[in-house]
Amino acid sequence: MERTSWWRRYAVAAGALIIAVTGLGLGAPASAATDGSVQPVRQCADLVRDYAIPGAPTHVTTAEERSGTGEPRHCYVVGHVEPAVEFHLKLPLDTYNGRYLQKGCHGLCGTFLDEAFPPATTCGPRSGDFAVAATNDGHAGQDPFNNPPNPFVQITDGTWAASNQAARDNYFFRGPHVVSLAAKRIIARFYGAPPRHSYFDGCSTGGREALLLAQRYPTDFDGIIAGDSAAYNGPLMGVYFTWIARTLAGANLTTTKLASLHNAVVGACDGLDGLIDVQIEDPRACTYDPALLQCPAGTDADTCLTPAQVDAATKMYRGPVDEQGRRLYPGWASRGSEPAWDGLSFLAPLPDNYLRYVGYPIGTPHSSLAEFPFTVDELNRLTAEGAKANALSLDLSAFRRAGGKLIIWHGWEDQSIPAVGTVDYYARLVQRSGGLRETQKFARAFLVPSMYHCFTGGDQLQEFDPLPELVSWVERGQAPDRAIATGRNPQTHEITRTRPVFPYPLRAKYDGTGSIDDAANFVPAPPIVSPAHDVIDWAGSYLHDVPGPVAR
Repeated sequence: MERTSWWRRYAVAAGALIIAVTGLGLGAPASAATDGSVQPVRQCADLVRDYAIPGAPTHVTTAEERSGTGEPRHCYVVGHVEPAVEFHLKLPLDTYNGRYLQKGCHGLCGTFLDEAFPPATTCGPRSGDFAVAATNDGHAGQDPFNNPPNPFVQITDGTWAASNQAARDNYFFRGPHVVSLAAKRIIARFYGAPPRHSYFDGCSTGGREALLLAQRYPTDFDGIIAGDSAAYNGPLMGVYFTWIARTLAGANLTTTKLASLHNAVVGACDGLDGLIDVQIEDPRACTYDPALLQCPAGTDADTCLTPAQVDAATKMYRGPVDEQGRRLYPGWASRGSEPAWDGLSFLAPLPDNYLRYVGYPIGTPHSSLAEFPFTVDELNRLTAEGAKANALSLDLSAFRRAGGKLIIWHGWEDQSIPAVGTVDYYARLVQRSGGLRETQKFARAFLVPSMYHCFTGGDQLQEFDPLPELVSWVERGQAPDRAIATGRNPQTHEITRTRPVFPYPLRAKYDGTGSIDDAANFVPAPPIVSPAHDVIDWAGSYLHDVPGPVAR
């Protein structure tokens, strides 16, 4: 039975039960305009009220009509789920078509970074086809340096978690779930019916939330996108970010030196896929040794690396290990990502705040960026709290039975969260789910060459949005056999390259005709690196079998 059919029948029955039990009423049935859009059955201001949702008592404090540059007219709703999970919800007044989209957050959350409507070209003829929601995950990140606060400072703040377990749990595993319950109830009240299809789209921490929702709340969403996922939450925030912050500190790897290293890496590895296109298709195939770029003894220049800089680059490519060489995280910096290392200094407050305030149980000894020891024991000490937020379960059977569809993607040159960690997770998922063919019936992975972390750009390709493919998969049963990545000129914003990204483990191969910057001239091909090497042996592999809690 298709998910949409049973969900619509359930929604009708649940709506009748709500009316009978609570007396709230949902208004008149949803009405459709001649263009197929669903029209509101209530005034925007009528949404201001309390909603007695089991496990998620909700309060809407404001609801007002708005329209902005490039946005459709909509009802802008602000509210919170008890005790403190704030959310924003945009409800189109003229263009809603029954789809609900919830956005994920970033870093340690604590603010609203993305609540925009998908662009008109994404899934329909116009912007505003979706109702859109976002949440701060239950706390407000602090920024003592700016007024108004800088959201990119707010997402690195962890002081809110020092002694507040409820706030931790909202961030770890509860916030996105209860907001989905609240948003759907408000949508039902406004339009007279719950959404026909519900989607979640997150990157980074939002990617972690996406996987966690599929694993622990398998009926919340019909379709889920998990981009550049921070799924290994404790090891990532506590170990990996600490490793790269300490590795780069004092190395003085300037923009020009990183450019020299990058050019050397690309020069050595660009052609490994058979095409010279200033792009590394799969960085795992590249083994360039930064010692080849070391300056002559006693000299220093922008075109070479000092011995200390060679050591720093080597550590970045190796990833965190203990004194015995055991891996403490399933990942390392990809060769090709070097230019993006230049901005990683912003990461230092994130692991420091995580280790000081978030990563260990309240009342137990904590650590810091400067003090953290790279040992297996310390990795394990992060598990008690980290497992609450980790999104590492390999059991997606309930999500699959519910008809859910999952797209996992990662930029190969992600400078913040190693793409190989996502490959490791998906390879394990394939093993647990009956093989690649069975897994691809409900979950597909896409690795984007030369792309950096989330919205921070990329070398040759900077944009990747698989939401149209997810909608087609959920609503029309068309499983995605490719998605298009785009490169743009940073000054003019003109498109300079399009390239198909095929489902793992396939890669794009030039067919020998036409422009190498046109996606139409590429076909799927076997991977450069055998999938037999995709599962990584590391000290935290047991975390896939440590269950995380769910909201009650």
